Amino acid sequence: MKSSPKVVGVIGPKGGVGKSTISANLAVALTRAGARVVAMDLDLGSANLHVIFGIKSVPHTLDDFLLNRVPSLAEVVCETSVPGLSLIGGGNVPGIASLPYQRKVKLLRHLGRLDCDYLLLDLAAGVSYNVVDFALIANRSLFVTTPDIPSLMSLYSFIKTAVYRQLYLLFRQAGSDELLALLEKSKNFEENPDLKTMEDFYVQARLIDPRITRQAEKSLARLDPLILVNRVKAGADLNSGKVIKNLMGQFLNLHKGEILSIREDAAVTSAAARMKPVMLTDPSSAFAMDMIKIARFLGAGA
Repeated sequence: MKSSPKVVGVIGPKGGVGKSTISANLAVALTRAGARVVAMDLDLGSANLHVIFGIKSVPHTLDDFLLNRVPSLAEVVCETSVPGLSLIGGGNVPGIASLPYQRKVKLLRHLGRLDCDYLLLDLAAGVSYNVVDFALIANRSLFVTTPDIPSLMSLYSFIKTAVYRQLYLLFRQAGSDELLALLEKSKNFEENPDLKTMEDFYVQARLIDPRITRQAEKSLARLDPLILVNRVKAGADLNSGKVIKNLMGQFLNLHKGEILSIREDAAVTSAAARMKPVMLTDPSSAFAMDMIKIARFLGAGA
């Protein structure tokens, strides 16, 4: 029986951090390690992943599947020039970025049927529920940031939103209105300083329903994000990811997660001008070596 692909979400909450460039090159690095990969552009309002591969247009896009123009997701998969790497182009239909629940369920069902080892999701910027939900269903989430403070804080805000979203879905499924009310109250810790941290929340939640609260704690304890600090030059840049790790531990009670750095590299700009991934134009560059490192971290070639 065919196993489902390993789903990897690449998330860059703040635009311009290099998320799509990393997605494209990581997809190539995974294939170089022997994996079959489908890279999927889930920026449903402004798709551009195909451009990085030098593909001017794709015959079918995700829109065709979501709008029922084709019966299966497999029919919008297109080949690239890289052996073992296929692409699902994102759409640009106005309003499709706010994906209705039933279409989201349909998409999730079809994702598991794709014939590949890795399904790499290039998610849109921002913190919409679409982006957060797809980040939560991924087997591994890669959070892309740059060393600057606005980018780091945008990333922390996204992780916090994802935590609250997961708790909301769990409490709603359990039918606990009291826990949902407490969760909503905890979002404004300035007015509720006794709910400033996730541990504070757990203390009060246990008084309402200890069983469901234990489930919530176990669910969140499994979150294991991989933080990618892009455009690292030297010095303090190397330690910037620790800012997020410290905030996650102190306020969200999340203590897992790794930090990997991606070096600043002029080869990226050169490759972009040629509309090709760096992994193809300069496979020995620092950026390419860092992509190979991340692919190995994800288990490729093991």
